[in-house]
Amino acid sequence: MAKGDYYEVLGVKKDATQDDLKKAFRHLARKYHPDLNKGSKEAEEKFKEVNEAYQVLSDPQKKSQYDQVGHAAFKPGDFTGAKTPSYDDLFRDFGLGDIFDAFSTGSKRTRRRAGADLRYDLEISLTDAFYGTKNTVAVPHDIECGNCHGSGAQPGYVRTCPTCKGSGEIRRVQKTGNRSTMNIAQCPDCGGSGTIIEKPCEVCHGRGTIQKTRRIEVTIPRGVEDGQFLRIAGEGEPGENQGPPGDLYAVVHVKKHDIFDRQGADLYSTAVISLVTALLGSEINVPTITGTAVLKIPRGTQSHTLFRLREQGMPYLNSDNRGDLLIRVMVKIPEKLTKKQEDLMKEAFIG
Repeated sequence: MAKGDYYEVLGVKKDATQDDLKKAFRHLARKYHPDLNKGSKEAEEKFKEVNEAYQVLSDPQKKSQYDQVGHAAFKPGDFTGAKTPSYDDLFRDFGLGDIFDAFSTGSKRTRRRAGADLRYDLEISLTDAFYGTKNTVAVPHDIECGNCHGSGAQPGYVRTCPTCKGSGEIRRVQKTGNRSTMNIAQCPDCGGSGTIIEKPCEVCHGRGTIQKTRRIEVTIPRGVEDGQFLRIAGEGEPGENQGPPGDLYAVVHVKKHDIFDRQGADLYSTAVISLVTALLGSEINVPTITGTAVLKIPRGTQSHTLFRLREQGMPYLNSDNRGDLLIRVMVKIPEKLTKKQEDLMKEAFIG
């Protein structure tokens, strides 16, 4: 099963503070903790999901990795085997503010959801990757409906949910002996929104969004490698209930070059030299990513010898430093010789 967006799992914005994250986690932990839901496999799995999201977003380093590449930043086994904290351990440091927040009533708790991230694949040349470039991409995505402003209702046809009185939640107190427990569940009639749509929006048909194609300029840095992601913040799908938008991830694909093969910041090419050049040595002109360079071939060079031209390769990402150009020389052996050439060869090498 695909993992949900961590921000969406916790119901927080992408700029949420540590206090926001802590409060959201505790709120959900009260609802799904296995100690309060004995025998419920569904609640246990939901708590694991909530706990994993909190462990990532509350850690600055893990949060930074997740914001860059999403779930791909972590291996499948990174969160397995983690011990589930008991309910008492989890809440033993509660202060009065936490307890008050846990049992406060009357406030509308419409859950904001971050918008989905989008992916766009674009192709550039090796030369573009060397110098850096800008591409304008046309990305079809949903935007907030201008008629209903994202509510999904025709203006004037939305009312407060009579079941939850606009709070989006149903609260019930369960007594066990001398102990009382408050169970909080999403309102089944309004789905947690706190409102009922009497007539869907005539423009978006109740979706709250309409699809548009937006042209976005993507800046591709010099030295970018094939398959790298470029994150354009806030250019994904819009959030629900005024939640923050998702991000756009542009995946860069570098086209194969006619002359050069690339490995990291180094470039590789092949140069064919004559037998005379290999035997006697010479200087030859070789192509580089920016033009040509002179390569000195020493006497007695063997075929497949690899020569290195320092700092004639690709730039490192967003850096003025460059890799090297490595040239493998291939000695071309004549297929046919004249009688005079054969005699000279025998005299030179056989005697």
